[in-house]
Amino acid sequence: MPDDRRRNATFSLILILLALLGGGAPLCAQVNVPVADGSGSSEGVTASIHGVVTSKDGELYQGVRVTLAADAQHATAERAVTTDSDGVFNFAGVLAGAFKLTFWANGFGLKTVEGKLDPGQSYDAQTVVLPVTLTTNVVVRAPQADIALEQVNLEEKQRVLGVIPNYYVTYVPDAPPLTARQKYGMAWKTSIDPVTWLVTGAIAGVQQADNTFSGYGQGAQGYAKRYAANYADQFIGAFLGGAVLPVAFKQDPRYFYKGTGTVRSRILYAIEAAVICKGDNGHSQFDYSGILGSLAAGGISNLYYPAANRDDVGLMFEETGYGIAGSAVGNLFQEFVVRKLTPRVPHYEPSGK
Repeated sequence: MPDDRRRNATFSLILILLALLGGGAPLCAQVNVPVADGSGSSEGVTASIHGVVTSKDGELYQGVRVTLAADAQHATAERAVTTDSDGVFNFAGVLAGAFKLTFWANGFGLKTVEGKLDPGQSYDAQTVVLPVTLTTNVVVRAPQADIALEQVNLEEKQRVLGVIPNYYVTYVPDAPPLTARQKYGMAWKTSIDPVTWLVTGAIAGVQQADNTFSGYGQGAQGYAKRYAANYADQFIGAFLGGAVLPVAFKQDPRYFYKGTGTVRSRILYAIEAAVICKGDNGHSQFDYSGILGSLAAGGISNLYYPAANRDDVGLMFEETGYGIAGSAVGNLFQEFVVRKLTPRVPHYEPSGK
């Protein structure tokens, strides 16, 4: 039993003897009863507090926790009891002075009663009505995969000038990572978009007019070969750099629009994004998937380009370097121009915040 260091040694000894004999209330409850500090004539004269806890309809509440805090000058610990089957609570042996009762139970709001005891008084707190609280704060967070799916659905509606697809940019700084299925799905939708077919056809037409890749010849057959080669470049690049390698390296192939800060900071961010990407873990990483995807696509293209136009290893690295520079320029357009040219940019809610 802790030593309460009270001045009335005789009273403490009686409490200990009663506890050892098993008589009276539990020792821990009795030891916490404050005693007079000898400042008044009422030293050693205690009071009691009792009452009943009900609902507003008069229903008796059993098991409500009732805490008693006496006047702070006594420096005593709080005492607590629970109401019985009749909703009754009782505190005996309480020193005269100010007190505060606090009532609490699961599903109910806090209730407090304050008062002042006279020496020897039996204080009736009367009927205490415990308020019912039906308000529960529940935070519901959708799984990250569901949030990512919703954002991808919105991103796939982003079209520059209302026509050109602009899927690989997100305007949500904390966008959750794409799943493997979403990465493949985005690459597929980019490859089969009608605008992709039209742009591929236009490039093939310009190459036909300039007789680029002369090994393909002219006429319908030459145009078809150029069209197929250009579409293969786009398809392979989209899947290697946007799906296969991002899944393997756990990286996000999208450009994360900054949109805030100084012009200089945004320019540096856009250029850096040509070689730095966001990993699925949310951290910045070297863009292995994008750069290796470009190299791999260049190597695969040697399988279908005319022998005279195939790249050696040095040229593939050189063209990859040009590709990185092109990505930096594209990111600058994304940061400062493209959003202004995209009508009805979807409104995004922050994820998990």
